[in-house]
Amino acid sequence: MATASDLSVGQFIRHNGELVQIVEYIHRTPGNLRAFYQGKMKNAKTGKSVEYRFNPGEKVEIVRVEVRELSYLYKESDALVCMDNESFEQYNIPEHFFGEAAPFMIEGMTVLVSFEEGDTPIGAQPPTHVELEVTYTEPGIKGDTATNTLKPATVSTGASLMVPLFVNIGDKIKIDLRTIEYVERVK
Repeated sequence: MATASDLSVGQFIRHNGELVQIVEYIHRTPGNLRAFYQGKMKNAKTGKSVEYRFNPGEKVEIVRVEVRELSYLYKESDALVCMDNESFEQYNIPEHFFGEAAPFMIEGMTVLVSFEEGDTPIGAQPPTHVELEVTYTEPGIKGDTATNTLKPATVSTGASLMVPLFVNIGDKIKIDLRTIEYVERVK
């Protein structure tokens, strides 16, 4: 058993019988009071977030998690089918594991999937960037470049995001999948 002072962001622990991942973890010492750790955790199965105050000596159960690189194949109802490139085994990964990045994912991209005790997926992480073609956007208004104005655009996967006015239909753009924001035009 580890103590609360051994925890760090990204670790998986068993908290109140549930498997959770530490998203934020801060040591606080408020004035004359005793120090504590403020942790924000995300439930691995449901995706719900919860906050908890840990005492420095509090015992916690750290769960061993294996992270594998898988290839995204296709979407099937509310899951994304991914394949292990070495064993060719396929896994149905719940779409909510990928968050807002799921609509921007393209077939063949490499994703990181976390497994608990064998073949039970408990989390997933898409790549940081993806390059997609703009399939529809309104034309930019000539002369409206004084401000950092954005307009909606639809990309080849069918998802939408905000892009600068100079982006046109047919342009390839780079998208940051962590924030779902336009990064740059790709040549």
